[in-house]
Order: sequence, then C-alpha cells, then structure tokens
Amino acid sequence: MVASSRRRYTLREYLAVEDESSVRHELLNGEIFAMAGGTPEHAALAAALVVLLGAGLRGKPCRPYSADLRIFVAATGLYTYPEVAVISGEPERAAGSPTHVTNPRVVVEVLSESTKDYDRGEKRMHYQALPSLAEYVLVAQDRREVEAFRREGDSFVESRHGAGASVHLASIDVTIRVDELYESAGLAALA
Repeated sequence: MVASSRRRYTLREYLAVEDESSVRHELLNGEIFAMAGGTPEHAALAAALVVLLGAGLRGKPCRPYSADLRIFVAATGLYTYPEVAVISGEPERAAGSPTHVTNPRVVVEVLSESTKDYDRGEKRMHYQALPSLAEYVLVAQDRREVEAFRREGDSFVESRHGAGASVHLASIDVTIRVDELYESAGLAALA
C-alpha cells in the first residue's frame, strides 16, 4: 500500500473522502491508503465466494457480505473493506461511522500479487484483533489454494487446502469445496 499523502485525517474526513472517491481506501493511524484494484479473476473469486457462502448459510442466522461492507477494527484503528465477510446475527456498527461494522465472524481476502504479503501479515494481525473473528480465509487467484486461519483459544491455527480438498468453516458450519470455488469463478483451468 502507498499512502495517498502524509496528512493526518480524522474519521469524518476519511468518510468524506470515501463518499467522493471512486477508489476505496483504508484508514490507519490518520493515514489514508488507496486499496489495490482487482483483476477479473480476483472479482470472480470474490463473487463465487459470496454465492457459495450464501447457499451454505441458508436457514442460518448468518449472512455473507460483499466487498462493499466496511469493517472497523477497534483494537488497532484500521478501517477497511474485506473481499467477503460473514456476520452472525445483526451487524454492529462502529461508533462514529454508520458505514463500518465491528463484528465479522469470518473474513475472506482474495490474494493479489501486490497485496498478498500485507494480507498474510499485517492485515491478518489487524483482523485477528477482532473479538468476533473466528476464521480468516485467504484465496489464491493464481492456483487452487485456500488458506484458513481458525481461532483456537488465544491463537489462530493455519490450514491449507488445494485441489480436491474442502475447507470447513466451523464457526458458521459451511464447507466449501476448493474445486467448486474455482470452477464457479470460471477458473477451472487452474491447477
């Protein structure tokens, strides 16, 4: 991520920037960072995830949200947009921002070349500071691979799932077949 400027922004100023901008931004420690745009593969995977999660959540008290949902991590001060989030029950809105919620149960990011290190490292640490977060999922767009980080006590345990495997999201009791995800996104040729 590259800072858009060295100026410090208040939450109100950040929200005004977001209302006027065609580019999404994160806010952290008063700095606004432009978020990278996605490829068609990136967008297709995110859309397929919303559809598959939605089907798996029918009749349950949870629902998936697209990249339009804004998340606030109170413990670290990060305001951001994940590719996909699942909230159990009603969304809890952040104080001072009617557009940000604080209670995702599952957060999913689709990895891109420019953001994969951030998504696996610093951004993962931010998300894992959310008390509501039970699972953090990373989806590769250049191969069939899904990484899942599941909260177990005070830590998160990582698992990797490739072609032919399934990912069980225990916190919402939904299983996603890796092959079905990539085929649904039109990426059947990826190994």
